[in-house]
Amino acid sequence: MLTLDLTNAPRWHDLAPGVRVQLRPLTTALMVATRSDPAVEAVPEDASDEERAVAFAKALARRAALTWEGIGDADGNPIDPSPDAIDALLDIWPIFEAFQLTYVSKGLLLEQEKNVSTPSPNGPSAGASGTAKPAHPTRAARKPAQTARRG
Repeated sequence: MLTLDLTNAPRWHDLAPGVRVQLRPLTTALMVATRSDPAVEAVPEDASDEERAVAFAKALARRAALTWEGIGDADGNPIDPSPDAIDALLDIWPIFEAFQLTYVSKGLLLEQEKNVSTPSPNGPSAGASGTAKPAHPTRAARKPAQTARRG
């Protein structure tokens, strides 16, 4: 069953020990706006999937981040989220991974949640049972198949 959160309230996401970010809900409007973000559209066509993922994640975080805790400047003074600060934060690999897992993947989990049938473990017919009778091994060994008629 698909569970709807009708409050649509921002949520806190822990990205590292002592670092948390309050993010807007991951909505269709937010995803569509991010797809048309100038930074995402500026990614060259020959860019790798990884480069596209980083550009998209940064654009999404710039739109979604409202406030944060545990993030400061070089002198240790707390700073507010800004486009440059958000990009710098996501340049830290463990933070990027945590953002992807705790925020972006929630949208992917929703895709799985709405699919009430689970996929077969090994391809489309892995869960299916056979309907044809197995060939009788001794009968096949006794008499070879005849050649097809011509004409």
